Amino acid sequence: MDDTTRLLADYACDLNYEDLDADTVHQVKRTLIDTVGCAMGGYLSEPSKIARKLACSVAGNPPSRVVGTQDYSSLDMASFANGCMIRYLDCNDSYFSPGGGHPSDMISAVLAVGDAYGRSGRELITAVTLAYEVFARLSDQVVTGDLGWDQGMFSIVGASCAAGFLMGLDRDRMGNAISLALAPNLPLGVTRTGELSMWKGCATASATRAGVFAAQLAAEGMSGPGEPFEGKRGLWEQAGVTHKVTLEQFGGSGQQFLINDTTFKFYPSQIHTQAPIGLAVGLSPRINLQEIESISIETYRSGVSSPATEPEKWDPQTRETADHSIPFLVAMALQDGAVTPSSFTPQRIADPSLRALMSRMTMSEGPGFTEMYPQQYNCRIVVTDSSGDKTLAITSYPKGHKNNPLSDQEVGEKFTSLSSDVLSEQQCMQALDILWRFEEEADLTRLLDTLVV
Repeated sequence: MDDTTRLLADYACDLNYEDLDADTVHQVKRTLIDTVGCAMGGYLSEPSKIARKLACSVAGNPPSRVVGTQDYSSLDMASFANGCMIRYLDCNDSYFSPGGGHPSDMISAVLAVGDAYGRSGRELITAVTLAYEVFARLSDQVVTGDLGWDQGMFSIVGASCAAGFLMGLDRDRMGNAISLALAPNLPLGVTRTGELSMWKGCATASATRAGVFAAQLAAEGMSGPGEPFEGKRGLWEQAGVTHKVTLEQFGGSGQQFLINDTTFKFYPSQIHTQAPIGLAVGLSPRINLQEIESISIETYRSGVSSPATEPEKWDPQTRETADHSIPFLVAMALQDGAVTPSSFTPQRIADPSLRALMSRMTMSEGPGFTEMYPQQYNCRIVVTDSSGDKTLAITSYPKGHKNNPLSDQEVGEKFTSLSSDVLSEQQCMQALDILWRFEEEADLTRLLDTLVV
């Protein structure tokens, strides 16, 4: 094994529930509630229906339950179906420091493998913590998006570690699982450019599926390349990483677990849109739409770059593009005073009145905003009316940011709101009760039974 693989394999095999502090356990439970709520909110989406149909056509040994159903599939296909549901609304959590993405995508693997192997709530909480730690520590070192790759590059690694942990792999097999996850599965950044397709919400589901399959191969004795990170034509060379990647610290033994640094989304849209939407919702009752002369939006470079360089973000044709378009989402928030999962109907996406409002917008980097990101998610919106009067709104920490977090009550309310189209009020209450005390669960059976649509 190369040094990186060895460090990851050792950490994955050595981490125990007893290593987790009380705050981390609580944050994992909050994250599970947020993630499962997103999955139920995405249950009726077309990509999720496609994934479930394929998953339910496959048998597994051991079998794994597909979330929201009484049906079983193989480990990897259950993980894929679960992941498509989790990701569809683009409302699950984010980690940026300055790399990252959406680590809760990996929870699809934890649910699939944990169910098949009958793992306890404590073991599942540990596996989630492990997946996040691997994903976040790698993301701190390598910004995959800047190199042209998709965030699934590190979801694959985190998912393989979590799956291997739940399968009880030893160090050698864990190292092979990591290698077998990486070598065949470098995801292209084209997934999130231009007019976005259904695959935008399925790419990391595919990554977690690959991680699970890699752990299965390793469990059976399959070996992978010995130096998947540092070797000739390994990940660092092929991905274009030119600096030395060092993983010197992981959570535990007094070091904070990085799951505590994640951001929960308040709106069902890309992370860089959270601050602009929140400001626009607040501005909505304060302005007269008919009198708007111009709308100036200033934010950090990552927020500006996509709308500034891709014309599709100024005229979105798909739900996936619309939920990544700051101009579109700001226009919708100003008009409606809200952005919810039900906002993205085909008729609303094509609404010419939104295009008219977007035509009055400009986007630019705010002074010092890029330098303060990702510690701050700064955004400033100035609306100027026909008489020259200006209305200003500014934030550094949108709702859900770790410095402006959702309360436990708000996390529960988000779960219920997202799940209400497919679960009854009683089901939501039962699921929340189970998840808030998840460390007491013997396995996933009660939770999965409660979530059947």
